[in-house]
Amino acid sequence: MIQKKTSARILLVDDEPTNLRILRHILQDHYTLSFAKSGQAALDLIEKEEIDLILLDVMMPNMTGIEVCQKLKQNPATKEIPVIFVTALRDAGDEEKGFEIGAVDYITKPVVPAIVLARVKNHLSLTSVATLHQTHLDLIQRLGRAAEYKDNETGMHVQRMSRYTRELAIAYGFPEDYANDLMMAAPMHDIGKIGIPDSILLKPGKLTAEEYEIMKTHVDIGAEILSNPRSHLIKLAHIMALSHHEKWDGSGYPNGLSQEDIPIEGRLIAVADVFDALTSERPYKKAWPIDEAINYIFEQSGKHFDPAIPPLLKQVLPKLLEIKQKFSETF
Repeated sequence: MIQKKTSARILLVDDEPTNLRILRHILQDHYTLSFAKSGQAALDLIEKEEIDLILLDVMMPNMTGIEVCQKLKQNPATKEIPVIFVTALRDAGDEEKGFEIGAVDYITKPVVPAIVLARVKNHLSLTSVATLHQTHLDLIQRLGRAAEYKDNETGMHVQRMSRYTRELAIAYGFPEDYANDLMMAAPMHDIGKIGIPDSILLKPGKLTAEEYEIMKTHVDIGAEILSNPRSHLIKLAHIMALSHHEKWDGSGYPNGLSQEDIPIEGRLIAVADVFDALTSERPYKKAWPIDEAINYIFEQSGKHFDPAIPPLLKQVLPKLLEIKQKFSETF
């Protein structure tokens, strides 16, 4: 039974028509195909068509497959397209060079149909997973920004604060992968603010005791929105949402946790969040000087903040200032 074609489009690049015919015969019942007989023709075609994967001959006149791949990887618009080299070369150095410049795989000639189909299917699956993951991260960040825009904050606050959290996590000793996950999840920490009435959330003056109690419920609202997560990132966001207003001395909310009973994710984001709030200008306040903000956070060490974290803030301050400049904002 012939498999139904997928929507994936594969570009076949080879200067030998016979090789193109062989690959077409293997793939035409499964994928939509495009063809190019030279490196330059391939680059020109990619500007016009959306290509999901490229099978690229290495040895071609005028422009080799290696040179084509280099150009693709240097272009932000094409660098994510997976490239599989198809070649008669069997030199390990050539393969190493190909992987160094960004190729994802090698298929040697003469090609075996089952191998071609398996490799293509595998790399298209990996691309789909990567795209889904990127979409997931994009949605998390945009939902985080939605909460900030309802408040008096801005989208740049989310960008800075989440990156501050990453730097603190690395300084604390977390692996870089986990620190990156914290950065991706952090924008959701205040998502519960979307459930707070504007009359309270946007009030320019001091909140009454009753209004403050309502404001505090944004933590529970956020935790409810993020409850029962099936995603690792949403689980981290749930932890942050529920714990970022707890204080080291037990005077925080919603659960009055103290010291190491507070999840480390909440302790880290608390420092990052306050540092950005203090050092950022808002329509209703001036930004604090950096040294005053640092001094305040040290003063709150052992009260509001985990005493282990303020020294880390000072340690990574040069990186935080770079982030602050990169993601600056004006009013």
